[in-house]
Amino acid sequence: MTKLVKQEGSYTAKDIYVLEGLEPVRKRPGMYIGSTGVDGLHHLIWEVFDNSLDEAMAGYAKNIEIALLPGNKVRVKDNGRGIPVEKHAQTKKSALETVMTTLHAGGKFGGESYKVSGGLHGVGVSVVNALSVWLKAEVSRDGFLYEQEYERGKAKKDVKKVGKAPSDFPRGTIITFEPDPEIFKEISFDFHKVLDHLRQQAYLTKGIHILVTDERSPIEIDSEKVQKQGSKSKNMPTYGFYFEGGIVSYVGYLNRNEEVKNRGIFYAAKEKEGIFVEIAMQYTEEFQSKELSFANNIYNLEGGMHLTGFRTALTRTLNDYARKNSYLKEKDENLTGEDVREGLTAVISVKIKNKELQFEGQTKAKLGNPEARTAVDGVLAEELADWLERSPQDAKEIMEKVILASKARVAAKAARDTVIRKGAMDGLALPGKLADCSSRDASESELFIVEGDSAGGSSKQARDRRTQAILPLFGKILNVERTRIDKLLASDKVRALIIALGTAIGEEFDLSKLRYHKLILMADADVDGSHIRTLYLTLFFRYFKSIIEQGHLYIAQPPLYKIQKSGQAHYAYNDQEKEKILSEIAKTISMKKSAKKEKEATLEIESEEEKANGVEGGSTEEEAKEILPGVTVQRYKGLGEMNSEELWETTMDPARRVLLQVTMEDAEEADRIFDVLMGNEVLPRKKFIQAYAKQVRNLDI
Repeated sequence: MTKLVKQEGSYTAKDIYVLEGLEPVRKRPGMYIGSTGVDGLHHLIWEVFDNSLDEAMAGYAKNIEIALLPGNKVRVKDNGRGIPVEKHAQTKKSALETVMTTLHAGGKFGGESYKVSGGLHGVGVSVVNALSVWLKAEVSRDGFLYEQEYERGKAKKDVKKVGKAPSDFPRGTIITFEPDPEIFKEISFDFHKVLDHLRQQAYLTKGIHILVTDERSPIEIDSEKVQKQGSKSKNMPTYGFYFEGGIVSYVGYLNRNEEVKNRGIFYAAKEKEGIFVEIAMQYTEEFQSKELSFANNIYNLEGGMHLTGFRTALTRTLNDYARKNSYLKEKDENLTGEDVREGLTAVISVKIKNKELQFEGQTKAKLGNPEARTAVDGVLAEELADWLERSPQDAKEIMEKVILASKARVAAKAARDTVIRKGAMDGLALPGKLADCSSRDASESELFIVEGDSAGGSSKQARDRRTQAILPLFGKILNVERTRIDKLLASDKVRALIIALGTAIGEEFDLSKLRYHKLILMADADVDGSHIRTLYLTLFFRYFKSIIEQGHLYIAQPPLYKIQKSGQAHYAYNDQEKEKILSEIAKTISMKKSAKKEKEATLEIESEEEKANGVEGGSTEEEAKEILPGVTVQRYKGLGEMNSEELWETTMDPARRVLLQVTMEDAEEADRIFDVLMGNEVLPRKKFIQAYAKQVRNLDI
């Protein structure tokens, strides 16, 4: 007879968990807000704001106020219709409590209250409620004021009628919430981030007033990033956004520091196939394009069907105009999408009925509606062709820009082919100075891009030859911010780097062929080293962006100081670490002396502490010898001063080194900063330096 034994891994009905109410949100917050980091934290504001914006898009609200409050609280107020408070027939609770505590409950599913909205899925405000330690909803409706408070998504009491609606809040909704520290490890709202997002929304919904206030402690605001409209007090900077020009004003704002080609900004607004399409665009002297696409005011980071329709119509229409007006001869090949998008700044916005709106993924990064492609294609083709005929000077500027881009593309292709052919002839496309690793597994291989031959020699001796490759190329390369790819490829250093990476560049770029999954920029820890790193970061950002996006680019952190005492070495990566190490050594010496001279212990400790404080300001070996006998402080002027053992121990050993990973958390802001710091325009760079000069400490000149 066989005996049945229950196994530990048995799976029965008791193993099935049913999460009720908003429990799923608290269990898996990332599914609803993307992450529990900085972006997810700010996403709470966007979700509440979107509800107010939907009221504005529906024509019921004109004013929205957002305030960052002390104690990590946020308040969002609008003068819309106010969330209904009467009993809901299905839930038997008030409509307000139903909306605040139930997923997929709201006025955006029936198709009558909100024909077009951004908060499509009906999870926004309830998710915020679930992820808040405390939330309060105030509704002014039908002449009365109602309120209800919640704790981690659950109502504390029933909806309460407070009294008559106040004169300064006759109707609308106020949501005040405090994010839950159990969900978010760090709760710190970035005022600039809030301003940037809300400014963008004001551009996309022309005619709406958005007021943003920071009621926390005073902070320093970059005047270039915000347009200050007024201030209630020094402690409460207030910024108002109102743009009658809508996305035309937005394009002007995006190009505020650029040299533009067509002075007149192209604009089209038209409904086609039930979709309202808005397009604004302008060309600049830039080589990169900025194409921002939105569906129902939601930014689609990955584009989608509306962006595809825009690109198709733009290429076709400009080719037709170029042929018709003899910019292209019969023998000339057509302009490509790459040609017509060089230097282009465009904003594409579509409004689609809620029940028809389709996004790919919960984060709404990509629009999936095929009809959006047709609608945008049709509107742009009709309106742009007409605009080009009516604006001959602007049309001429655009044609000269795209034709020049076409010629540069042909020249760049020839240059790329030369690099690829040369690499093939050199054998596996490896440049002469490269000391390659023996491993052919890209996932474990590292490439150190090192400043100069001296540091290159030390790093070659220090490295793990199996997994670490060394390419000593550094020195200041060409600033690629204002350089076409054909001129870029004339640089020996850049060509060597491209060959070492194995990915090619431009149209032939293939990330899957990357030979090393860690690319580490290793430069001196001084101003020149920082400048060199910036030049290479600009190169990667402009021509190898996906390498950054996939997390393959790093910056090495070599130490600034070597501090020795009794044969024991300590490394400091900045002045603060150096001061801390010296202070600890001083205290150790003091303790040893006090053990020998017990009677003078107090005097000795005080004396040595005073000495330690004196050392903190010093950075030379002579000063250390005077104050702390037997202690030496060496300031590294460059990587070349470090021997191979020191370089391995501090900068290259995977077990002990410090690497900074280069990320793309805010590509739009990164693009702006690179343009300011590395572009041709001097005034924006001067303003940037003036704004941030006070934040620079211990500048090594």
